Amino acid sequence: MIANCITIIRIICSLALLPVSVFSPVFYGLYIVAGISDMADGFVARKTNTESKAGAKLDSIADMIFVAVCLFKLLPVLQIFWWLLAWIGAIAALKIFNIVWGHVSNKELTMPHTKINKVTGLILFILPLTLPVINLNYSGTAVCLLATVAAIHELITIRSENEYSEGTV
Repeated sequence: MIANCITIIRIICSLALLPVSVFSPVFYGLYIVAGISDMADGFVARKTNTESKAGAKLDSIADMIFVAVCLFKLLPVLQIFWWLLAWIGAIAALKIFNIVWGHVSNKELTMPHTKINKVTGLILFILPLTLPVINLNYSGTAVCLLATVAAIHELITIRSENEYSEGTV
Protein backbone atom coordinates (compact mmCIF):
# COMPACT_ATOMS: atom_id res chain seq x y z
CA MET A 1 0.00 0.00 0.00
CA ILE A 2 2.76 2.47 0.93
CA ALA A 3 4.75 1.47 -2.17
CA ASN A 4 1.74 2.20 -4.40
CA CYS A 5 1.38 5.64 -2.77
CA ILE A 6 5.03 6.32 -3.61
CA THR A 7 4.35 5.26 -7.20
CA ILE A 8 1.37 7.62 -7.35
CA ILE A 9 3.69 10.42 -6.23
CA ARG A 10 5.73 9.73 -9.40
CA ILE A 11 2.61 10.07 -11.54
CA ILE A 12 1.65 13.34 -9.82
CA CYS A 13 5.17 14.77 -10.13
CA SER A 14 5.34 13.70 -13.78
CA LEU A 15 2.09 15.43 -14.63
CA ALA A 16 3.14 18.48 -12.59
CA LEU A 17 6.16 18.81 -14.91
CA LEU A 18 3.91 19.64 -17.87
CA PRO A 19 3.29 23.34 -17.09
CA VAL A 20 6.76 23.95 -15.64
CA SER A 21 9.66 25.54 -17.55
CA VAL A 22 12.31 23.02 -18.54
CA PHE A 23 15.53 23.22 -16.52
CA SER A 24 14.00 25.55 -13.93
CA PRO A 25 14.55 24.77 -10.22
CA VAL A 26 10.91 23.59 -9.98
CA PHE A 27 11.45 21.29 -12.99
CA TYR A 28 14.54 19.75 -11.44
CA GLY A 29 12.83 19.41 -8.04
CA LEU A 30 9.82 17.59 -9.46
CA TYR A 31 12.07 15.54 -11.73
CA ILE A 32 14.28 14.41 -8.85
CA VAL A 33 11.32 13.58 -6.58
CA ALA A 34 9.78 11.52 -9.41
CA GLY A 35 13.08 9.70 -9.96
CA ILE A 36 13.60 8.99 -6.28
CA SER A 37 10.05 7.68 -6.03
CA ASP A 38 10.85 5.27 -8.87
CA MET A 39 13.71 3.83 -6.88
CA ALA A 40 11.88 3.91 -3.55
CA ASP A 41 8.59 2.20 -4.45
CA GLY A 42 10.13 -1.16 -5.33
CA PHE A 43 12.48 -1.03 -2.38
CA VAL A 44 9.60 -0.30 0.02
CA ALA A 45 7.45 -3.03 -1.54
CA ARG A 46 10.22 -5.60 -1.07
CA LYS A 47 11.07 -4.49 2.48
CA THR A 48 7.41 -4.48 3.59
CA ASN A 49 6.69 -7.72 1.73
CA THR A 50 3.86 -6.00 -0.19
CA GLU A 51 4.99 -6.73 -3.76
CA SER A 52 2.09 -7.39 -6.08
CA LYS A 53 1.29 -7.70 -9.77
CA ALA A 54 -0.97 -4.66 -9.47
CA GLY A 55 1.86 -2.67 -7.89
CA ALA A 56 4.27 -3.75 -10.64
CA LYS A 57 1.76 -2.71 -13.30
CA LEU A 58 1.17 0.63 -11.58
CA ASP A 59 4.95 1.11 -11.46
CA SER A 60 5.23 0.39 -15.19
CA ILE A 61 2.40 2.82 -15.97
CA ALA A 62 4.07 5.48 -13.81
CA ASP A 63 7.35 4.85 -15.62
CA MET A 64 5.67 5.28 -19.01
CA ILE A 65 4.00 8.53 -17.90
CA PHE A 66 7.28 9.88 -16.51
CA VAL A 67 9.24 9.02 -19.65
CA ALA A 68 6.52 10.36 -21.97
CA VAL A 69 6.27 13.67 -20.09
CA CYS A 70 10.06 14.04 -19.98
CA LEU A 71 10.35 13.36 -23.71
CA PHE A 72 7.52 15.79 -24.40
CA LYS A 73 9.24 18.49 -22.35
CA LEU A 74 12.88 17.83 -23.25
CA LEU A 75 12.93 16.88 -26.93
CA PRO A 76 11.75 20.28 -28.20
CA VAL A 77 14.45 22.20 -26.31
CA LEU A 78 17.43 19.93 -26.93
CA GLN A 79 19.72 20.01 -29.95
CA ILE A 80 19.67 16.34 -30.96
CA PHE A 81 21.08 14.89 -34.18
CA TRP A 82 18.40 13.39 -36.45
CA TRP A 83 19.94 9.93 -36.22
CA LEU A 84 19.70 9.99 -32.42
CA LEU A 85 16.04 11.02 -32.66
CA ALA A 86 15.46 8.15 -35.11
CA TRP A 87 17.17 5.76 -32.70
CA ILE A 88 14.98 6.99 -29.82
CA GLY A 89 11.94 6.45 -32.05
CA ALA A 90 13.06 2.93 -32.91
CA ILE A 91 13.54 2.08 -29.23
CA ALA A 92 10.08 3.49 -28.43
CA ALA A 93 8.59 1.43 -31.27
CA LEU A 94 10.27 -1.73 -29.96
CA LYS A 95 9.05 -1.02 -26.40
CA ILE A 96 5.50 -0.52 -27.72
CA PHE A 97 5.82 -3.75 -29.72
CA ASN A 98 6.95 -5.53 -26.53
CA ILE A 99 3.90 -4.24 -24.65
CA VAL A 100 1.54 -5.33 -27.43
CA TRP A 101 3.29 -8.69 -27.86
CA GLY A 102 3.18 -9.32 -24.12
CA HIS A 103 -0.50 -8.38 -23.95
CA VAL A 104 -1.45 -10.57 -26.90
CA SER A 105 0.68 -13.49 -25.70
CA ASN A 106 -0.18 -13.35 -22.01
CA LYS A 107 -3.63 -11.71 -22.09
CA GLU A 108 -2.40 -9.11 -19.61
CA LEU A 109 -0.16 -6.06 -19.43
CA THR A 110 3.38 -7.47 -19.51
CA MET A 111 6.37 -5.24 -18.87
CA PRO A 112 9.25 -7.18 -17.32
CA HIS A 113 11.17 -5.43 -14.55
CA THR A 114 14.53 -6.84 -15.60
CA LYS A 115 17.81 -5.69 -14.10
CA ILE A 116 18.94 -4.21 -17.39
CA ASN A 117 15.66 -2.25 -17.65
CA LYS A 118 16.29 -0.91 -14.14
CA VAL A 119 19.87 0.09 -14.98
CA THR A 120 18.66 1.73 -18.20
CA GLY A 121 16.03 3.63 -16.26
CA LEU A 122 18.63 4.87 -13.78
CA ILE A 123 21.01 6.00 -16.53
CA LEU A 124 18.14 7.63 -18.43
CA PHE A 125 17.10 9.42 -15.23
CA ILE A 126 20.62 10.76 -14.70
CA LEU A 127 20.97 11.94 -18.32
CA PRO A 128 19.12 15.29 -18.02
CA LEU A 129 21.11 16.08 -14.89
CA THR A 130 24.36 15.73 -16.88
CA LEU A 131 23.40 18.03 -19.77
CA PRO A 132 25.42 21.01 -18.51
CA VAL A 133 28.65 18.94 -18.49
CA ILE A 134 28.31 16.12 -21.05
CA ASN A 135 27.40 16.61 -24.69
CA LEU A 136 23.96 15.07 -25.24
CA ASN A 137 24.98 13.37 -28.47
CA TYR A 138 27.63 11.37 -26.59
CA SER A 139 25.59 10.59 -23.49
CA GLY A 140 22.48 9.99 -25.61
CA THR A 141 24.35 7.46 -27.74
CA ALA A 142 25.42 5.52 -24.65
CA VAL A 143 21.90 5.58 -23.20
CA CYS A 144 20.35 4.54 -26.54
CA LEU A 145 22.79 1.64 -26.84
CA LEU A 146 21.89 0.41 -23.36
CA ALA A 147 18.15 1.00 -23.97
CA THR A 148 18.34 -0.98 -27.22
CA VAL A 149 19.93 -3.95 -25.46
CA ALA A 150 17.33 -3.66 -22.67
CA ALA A 151 14.41 -3.56 -25.14
CA ILE A 152 15.73 -6.61 -27.01
CA HIS A 153 16.27 -8.43 -23.71
CA GLU A 154 12.72 -7.48 -22.69
CA LEU A 155 11.36 -9.01 -25.93
CA ILE A 156 13.36 -12.20 -25.35
CA THR A 157 12.09 -12.34 -21.75
CA ILE A 158 8.46 -11.91 -22.83
CA ARG A 159 8.85 -14.53 -25.55
CA SER A 160 10.57 -16.96 -23.15
CA GLU A 161 7.89 -16.49 -20.49
CA ASN A 162 5.20 -17.09 -23.09
CA GLU A 163 6.90 -20.24 -24.46
CA TYR A 164 7.48 -21.52 -20.93
CA SER A 165 3.84 -20.98 -19.94
CA GLU A 166 2.71 -22.78 -23.10
CA GLY A 167 5.08 -25.66 -22.43
CA THR A 168 7.01 -25.18 -25.69
CA VAL A 169 10.43 -24.69 -24.12
